[in-house]
Amino acid sequence: MLKRWGSSTSKFALHCSAAALAVALAGCAVGPDYVRPEFKTPENYKEAEGWIAAQPNDAIDRDGWWKLFNDPVLDDLAAQLKVSNQNIAAAQAAYEQARAVVREQRAGLFPTLSLTGNATRADSGGSGSSRIVTDQNGGTSVIAGGDTIRNSFRASIGASWEPDVWGRLRRTLNNANASAQASAADLASATLSAQGELVTNYLSLRETDAEIELLKATLEGYERSLQIAKNRHSVGVAALSDVLSAQTQLYGTQADLAGMALQRDQLEHAIAVLLGKTPASFKLPPAEWNGVVPQVPLSLPSTLMQRRPDIAAAERQVAMANEQIGIQRSAYFPSLSLSASYGSSSQKVSDLFDASTLLWSIGASISQTLFDFGARGARMDQVQAAYNQSVATYRQTVLTAFQNVEDQLSGTRVLERQYGLRQQASEVADRNEQLMVNQYRAGQVAYSEVVTAQASALSSRRSLVQAALQRQTTAVALIQALGGGWSVEAD
Repeated sequence: MLKRWGSSTSKFALHCSAAALAVALAGCAVGPDYVRPEFKTPENYKEAEGWIAAQPNDAIDRDGWWKLFNDPVLDDLAAQLKVSNQNIAAAQAAYEQARAVVREQRAGLFPTLSLTGNATRADSGGSGSSRIVTDQNGGTSVIAGGDTIRNSFRASIGASWEPDVWGRLRRTLNNANASAQASAADLASATLSAQGELVTNYLSLRETDAEIELLKATLEGYERSLQIAKNRHSVGVAALSDVLSAQTQLYGTQADLAGMALQRDQLEHAIAVLLGKTPASFKLPPAEWNGVVPQVPLSLPSTLMQRRPDIAAAERQVAMANEQIGIQRSAYFPSLSLSASYGSSSQKVSDLFDASTLLWSIGASISQTLFDFGARGARMDQVQAAYNQSVATYRQTVLTAFQNVEDQLSGTRVLERQYGLRQQASEVADRNEQLMVNQYRAGQVAYSEVVTAQASALSSRRSLVQAALQRQTTAVALIQALGGGWSVEAD
């Protein structure tokens, strides 16, 4: 209700007291306080025997871990990835959106101020002659046929506020904060995933380059073997089948070389897309592959949950679900809102700010749902079930993380031993190949034994190169399983 300025101030003081009481009540927040779900972590990794322990001052730095592979070209590509990768850009936009929601929810804790103004000119209707009448305040009215046309002007400033009596707004803000933190973790996960994919594709491309060079060198040897078979056949000391076998082996290896060229093209195209470029605009020239396998310092299992961004995101989802319980529980309590306005109303613009035209109002409203046929209870059951689901998802994420680490630790250990054995096998196969070629030239063995020895040697060489790549990609997977990089200086 509007009242003239200058009325009794006792009612105004009463309203102020009510507002102060509402502020005091705002300290009550219904719903459970958040506690991170418990998860018993092992003291050590099962497959960690013989591993380097990370130092306590190792920093969780997810940028630069690929520098452990000591490849300047890879360093340059990784720098481009962070700027141009579209999955990272989408995750960044989602994070910015979540931060904006936090700002919006925080604004809801404070009063809303509004400024309004209007002007009206009204005619009650009628007929007859018109005349202009000037009142004592200088306002004008046009009287037509006994009816009056009046001007009216009004300006006011108002405020409205919903005190957070039961903590609903604060829990909504906490929910938005947790969502923003989950988005930040999702951004870190997207970045780490894209980096891991880039490094893996790049190392695979360099391994493909190495296999291509290996096949080219092998083809030179096969061409010499074919020429030897032709020469022996032409002088009648070798059968035609020797020539045909040499040709079959040569053509088959040439086909393998063409297949490796296709594989390289596809890897190059994949790297281009990761960098936000079209395949047609990107070219990565062949280069030597260093085959470096970095040593990965291993932190304690108890720190894994702080290092993995996917675990952090899952834990923040639990926090969000917890806040939803409080938000829904507040629906069982009354809602209170306060409003106030101060302004002026007159028939002339020049009189709007005269003391005699000033008006003010202040009020409060309260509402309570008495009966809703179980709707609130159903919503409480929904959010409680959602919370239980998020807790289970969180624990499963942690379990999967430990599995990832154990898998990569086991794989790294086995592949290291396997690489040593393949290296020995390749050396023996090379010696056997040369021995069979020399014996064939001397007429001591059939050409079929040469073909077998050459095929075995080539297979062993390629397996050795592939095993080296497996060790590198397993190191990448282990770094990802541990949640990213760290300070190399601390190693």
